[in-house]
Amino acid sequence: MLAVIETHPIQYHAPVYRAVQSEFGISVTAIYGSDFSVVGYRDHEFGETFAWDTDLLAGYQPVFLSRVSEGGPRAVDTVSARGLDQTLRRLAPRATMVCGYSPRFHQIAMIQAWRTRRPVLFRAETTDHARPRGRFKTWLRDRALGSIYARCDRLLYVGQRSYQHYKRLACPEEKLIFSPYCVDTTPFVAEEAGRASMRATTRERMGIATDRTVLLFSGKLSSRKGADLLLRAIKQMPTERRNATVVLFLGSGDLRRALAEDAGRPPRVSVVFAGFQNQSQLSAYYHAADLLVLPSRHSETWGLVVNEALHHGLPCVVSADVGCSPDLIAAGGTGETFDTGSEVGLAAALRRAEALIDSADVRDRCRAVVDRYSVQRAAAGIAQAYTAVVGSA
Repeated sequence: MLAVIETHPIQYHAPVYRAVQSEFGISVTAIYGSDFSVVGYRDHEFGETFAWDTDLLAGYQPVFLSRVSEGGPRAVDTVSARGLDQTLRRLAPRATMVCGYSPRFHQIAMIQAWRTRRPVLFRAETTDHARPRGRFKTWLRDRALGSIYARCDRLLYVGQRSYQHYKRLACPEEKLIFSPYCVDTTPFVAEEAGRASMRATTRERMGIATDRTVLLFSGKLSSRKGADLLLRAIKQMPTERRNATVVLFLGSGDLRRALAEDAGRPPRVSVVFAGFQNQSQLSAYYHAADLLVLPSRHSETWGLVVNEALHHGLPCVVSADVGCSPDLIAAGGTGETFDTGSEVGLAAALRRAEALIDSADVRDRCRAVVDRYSVQRAAAGIAQAYTAVVGSA
């Protein structure tokens, strides 16, 4: 049995654990610090209270160290690892997988996993690009992570930047296994038939004409995500092009009011705020759009909305600091990239990306590229790592 330790059920991870168990015959028990994402919680960056509308617990064995109904924590940064050591002793897994080194919950989880004297796997959004660090902080971080990685039996990298991070820290090749970051497409209607049935009706419902170019921003309306940068880039467009463009904001956050006010100031930009939408509601918006734009300024270790968009055949314009860009964005093929923080660069990337709009070939290319970053491929990597370490344990 493989024990996975996480702070809470995550909508992008649970389908992978199901697949490890159902497709590879490895029993998976996920030990969660809290169940707040299942019962509903408030996301401070979204500014919303919600629960995911997909089943996060089926197909594997969930175990909770605490529950909200019993006074347990309601946020990631307050989740406790109390009781984890006893739980691991009771379960006696053949191997353990830890999914991060921050917050402190994961640090304790790593120590407890080592204490089992069983093999330890590590799978997380590891990268060097997400935020700038001074020389001394970089040195301290490298020393700490190098020590952690040396004590793990296998390191599962989620993409190119993750792989480069491990190699920079001299992790041996034989310990590295590809287990990509991915999204579950089960709640989606992502293929061409879905586009044909949803595109026009969704635009009509939102009052967007069929001849408008729709730029979709999906995520938290925050400065970190660069939602304001998108508006500034569009304001640089020639009048005719700007008037033919609509920005569809899918999500919520503390910039909501400021974005609406900025859009209304000359030169005006047409915007639609659709609010937070759950997984099963996303396909209609992806099909209604012509481009996804993710102009994140920092801390975008991957950017799973890019996976979601590409599964729908939607090309993407992303900043260079979006972690998945080396894996999923091919200039002139599946999207465009631009220098992080540059509204001039974003405006130029949007112009280049116009050639990708409304092309069946481009949509096929988008889907083909992201197919390698699937739940099945992620599960295969975990299964490969588990088999390798259990077989030699």
